[in-house]
Amino acid sequence: MSIIAWLILGLIAGFIGSKIVNKTGEGVILDIILGIVGAFVGGFLFSTFGAAPVTGLNIYSMVVAVVGAVIVLVLYHAVVGRRAIR
Repeated sequence: MSIIAWLILGLIAGFIGSKIVNKTGEGVILDIILGIVGAFVGGFLFSTFGAAPVTGLNIYSMVVAVVGAVIVLVLYHAVVGRRAIR
């Protein structure tokens, strides 16, 4: 996939994942970064369990990326949330 496709997939997956996890979003840049990382995490997890990883800019890849983005966002909030509570 091209870098533009990764950015689009990451933006959409990060936005949807943020809405699922905390209803507000993290900001455009952080949503893109966490969405792209989520796409890699989702692809790794799906391929580990025998399913196809991210295959391009399509609905299946979006589902894989959103699942990964939700996992990454939950971990992100677990780490950042602990820092804020002192």
